[in-house]
Amino acid sequence: MMRPLTITGEVARKAICRHVLAAPDGHVVTISEPKKRRIQEEKYHAMICDIAKCCTFMGKRWHEEDWKRLLVDAFAKAMRDAGTPIHHDGRVVPSLDMKRVVQLGIQTREFWVREAADFIEYLFAFGEENGVEWSDPFTKPEE
Repeated sequence: MMRPLTITGEVARKAICRHVLAAPDGHVVTISEPKKRRIQEEKYHAMICDIAKCCTFMGKRWHEEDWKRLLVDAFAKAMRDAGTPIHHDGRVVPSLDMKRVVQLGIQTREFWVREAADFIEYLFAFGEENGVEWSDPFTKPEE
């Protein structure tokens, strides 16, 4: 099995074309946007942690994992409303016992680089609107 190849320029593009031409019938080729970077993940997790420390929802403090779910859901809605939905949008379905609702599908681990960057921008805006004190000095918007 071949590892994923990244198109980094003309030489890589030609090498990838040679692999495609040599592939047996029935093989599958997928071209997609790059997955988010580790530094983006670290950034938005730190921002979510700051939001969890500073903000309340429904009159109480929530754990950062709860905030992550709330913020990812709100981000996905904002992207849909803007006409640029994330590539793996979620859905809400009834629980198996039909007594609750369950959010399915949206996972930050599936974000593309562009989506992770947009999510970080969304978190900046959310934080500014809600008086979040950013722990990372590079997170603070320039005056």
